[in-house]
Amino acid sequence: MAARIEHLVTSGEFTLDGGTWKVDNNVWIVGDDQEAIVVDPAHDADAVAAALGDRRLVAIVCTHAHNDHVNAAPALAARTGAPVLLHPDDEVLWQQTHPDRAPDGPLTDGQVLTVAGTELTVLHTPGHSPGAVSLYAPALGTVFTGDTLFAGGPGATGRSFSDFPTIVESIRDRLLALPPDTVVRTGHGDSTTIGTESPHLAEWIARGH
Repeated sequence: MAARIEHLVTSGEFTLDGGTWKVDNNVWIVGDDQEAIVVDPAHDADAVAAALGDRRLVAIVCTHAHNDHVNAAPALAARTGAPVLLHPDDEVLWQQTHPDRAPDGPLTDGQVLTVAGTELTVLHTPGHSPGAVSLYAPALGTVFTGDTLFAGGPGATGRSFSDFPTIVESIRDRLLALPPDTVVRTGHGDSTTIGTESPHLAEWIARGH
């Protein structure tokens, strides 16, 4: 059976720089009836585990280490034995949420993760955070962008460890280079496509000046 994409929405709080906001997060499960990868286990390890059922969890992939994307990762790892993977440049953010528990392995640019015979390529797309990554699955015609690219533009860059020119460069060079019909599955809110977002690049650049 070919890999499929499942979508779960969990709710909780995002905390950074002394502020706290209520948020709804997209949790993505990629796999088949036997095995799966979870992208950004947010807020509720029980809900994610229930969605997985008895499938083997190959890896827990964190697109970045803001607390709302990683707060359920250790609990899910403890339940399943799956490794938590994070780009090393985001470990400073990870430690704000989990000071006593390091990630189990790194994500590196160009790394390929395989689940249910389907390859997901890690694209380092910094800007929202230093170690932000996207996961491109050409066989599924999709890219998981975390908080780097949303329907309507780049992710937020107004807080610590973020940078607007860097996120625009990541989107321009790494994401908008993908086929236009590639579905963009985001960390929050609705999905979009590369072709829908790419005409607005010049507007985003202008907005940042």
